[in-house]
Order: sequence, then C-alpha cells, then structure tokens
Amino acid sequence: MDDLCIVGGLVPSLIIDRELNHQEGNDETHPGTNDLDVGIAVALLDDGQYTEISHRLRQEGFEPDTNDSGNPTLQRWKWRDLNVTVDFLLSPVEGAEVGGRVLALEGDFGVLIAPGLELAFHEREQVNIEGHTLKGERATRTVPVCGPGAFVVLKAFAFGDRGEPKDAFDLVYVIRRWPSGAEAIADRLAQHVERHPDVVVEALSILVRDFGSPDLIGPLRVAEFEGATDDRDEVAADAHGYVDDLIRVCGHKGLLGGN
Repeated sequence: MDDLCIVGGLVPSLIIDRELNHQEGNDETHPGTNDLDVGIAVALLDDGQYTEISHRLRQEGFEPDTNDSGNPTLQRWKWRDLNVTVDFLLSPVEGAEVGGRVLALEGDFGVLIAPGLELAFHEREQVNIEGHTLKGERATRTVPVCGPGAFVVLKAFAFGDRGEPKDAFDLVYVIRRWPSGAEAIADRLAQHVERHPDVVVEALSILVRDFGSPDLIGPLRVAEFEGATDDRDEVAADAHGYVDDLIRVCGHKGLLGGN
C-alpha cells in the first residue's frame, strides 16, 4: 500500500464527507463516482512489482475495459458487467512525459500518465474504510488517499486538459469544505513547492486562467455540473470565490511564480 494512492473523483467523499458526516445536521455529501483512480508509485517500475497488481486483478476476475471503438483500455479495468472501473495512473517518467498518454507495462496492463501525481505520494491521508469484498466478506482496511493540496493540483491539470464539469466541481468541493479552507490547502501547496515548484506554479496558473472570474469556463462548468439554471450566475460566482480565495492566499505566500 505504500506504493499506491487513491486519487481522482472518489477522494472528496473519502477525505471530506467522512468528517462532515460526523457533524450534526450536515446533509451535504459528494455525489461520488463509479470510477476508482489508483496512483502507482514510480518505484514499482524499477523492480517490476506492477506485475503483482495485474496478477491480482486477473485473479479476482477483472479484465481490461474497452473504449467506444471496442478496443481494450490497458489503464482501465472492470469487474464483470458492473458499471464500475479501476483506472491506474503514473507520474511522468522518461519517455512518457505527456499527460493523458497511456504507457503499456505489460501486454494488457498499462497506466495513464498524470502530471502532478507525485505530489499525492508526499501528501496522503490514511482513511479507514469498512465494506465488503467482491466475495461478500465484511472487512475493514486503512488505505492511503490523496490529500487536499495534491488533489487541487491534480484536478487543476485534469480540468485544464479536458474541461470536464465534474473535475471543476470536485476541485471547488474540496476547497470549500476542507477544514480551515484555502489557508490550510495553501500551506500544503507551500510544502510541495519545496520539491516540485514547477508543478505547483503550473497548476495554480491553470486556476488563474480558468477560474479567475465568474464568467470563465471553470466556474460556469461547476454551475453546469450542479444543474444550475436560474441561479447559474450565482453558483458560478460562488465557485469563483472559493478558488479565488485559494489563489489570493497562495499569492501572499509567494507560490504563484511569475503570475
């Protein structure tokens, strides 16, 4: 588990909702996702340990999913006919630096290159999860989940690349609800700057570009995801405000580089 980390759209429900659900009168929850994104540490490439992952997937009845053209997706696996998938991601490595590209590790197993993923392994929340295995056995495990600072970076890159409304929503959801809000997340980003300054600056520049005012694509995609109609401008303004708070605090901490 030291070489794995849960990232992506499941993170808000694991690091935000679990805390909020303990608060009396709280009825806000994240909509969740059917997709589980798992980051793989680069160290697993050095000694071929990733073969253990693919072995266990096959052993439990998983198989590569297929895309719209019917071709196998090496980085995304599914279990039987359930509408639930597991995607595997890796930080850029030599020969595979471009985000969104798939790197084949075996004949039918690969990873999606995800810029910023390395931050998730420096900022992980240990989360207790109770549920059932695929065989129906009840179990409790502690799993590493991406922390809020790294999550903001990953979602900034994801939204900047594909502009998905849910990516924008997830990003704002975490900034809005993380305890101590923008200040606490900016503190975590400041720690990442020590190791990965270019990654943090680039992610924040995406937020400035896409969320810098209420009429930009980021806030409006949040409103779109929430199904806002009559209050579209109000929802977009709120989304902009939360991201703008983070950008402002990061600016005060000197994290914006030349922006």
